Parts: sequence; structure tokens; C-alpha cells
Amino acid sequence: MSHIVNFGTANLLGGFIFGSIGFVAFIYGKRMNLWAPIFLGLALMIYPYFVNNDVVLWVAGVVGSVTLWFVRT
Repeated sequence: MSHIVNFGTANLLGGFIFGSIGFVAFIYGKRMNLWAPIFLGLALMIYPYFVNNDVVLWVAGVVGSVTLWFVRT
């Protein structure tokens, strides 16, 4: 298992984009007192730190963002 941090463009850009989406979802859930956006926002903010593969990072980010779209109530 490699513990080398991936500083590639795709990984940094994906982490920034999905972390930002997660932050907005977290704040929205906190203000509206909705638990689903809070937890999904936290997950989107935290998971890029643990994923080293660019494809997995982007797929998980898109799935998490689409899940936010369908969970909003």
C-alpha cells in the first residue's frame, strides 16, 4: 500500500471542486436543519483526503453530488 500523496492536477482539482460542493451542502443542511445534506456534505469534504486514484475520486464525487441533488427536500 502506497502512502504517497497524489498532487496531480486531476486529484487537486477534484478535491477542491467536491470539497466546495460538500461545504455548501453542509452549510445548507445546517441552516435548514436537514440531516441528509449535512452528512453528504461532510462526506464530500472528507473523502478526497483518503482517495489516491483520480478516477475513483471523480466517480465518487459525481455520485455524491448527484445524490445531493436527489436527496434535497
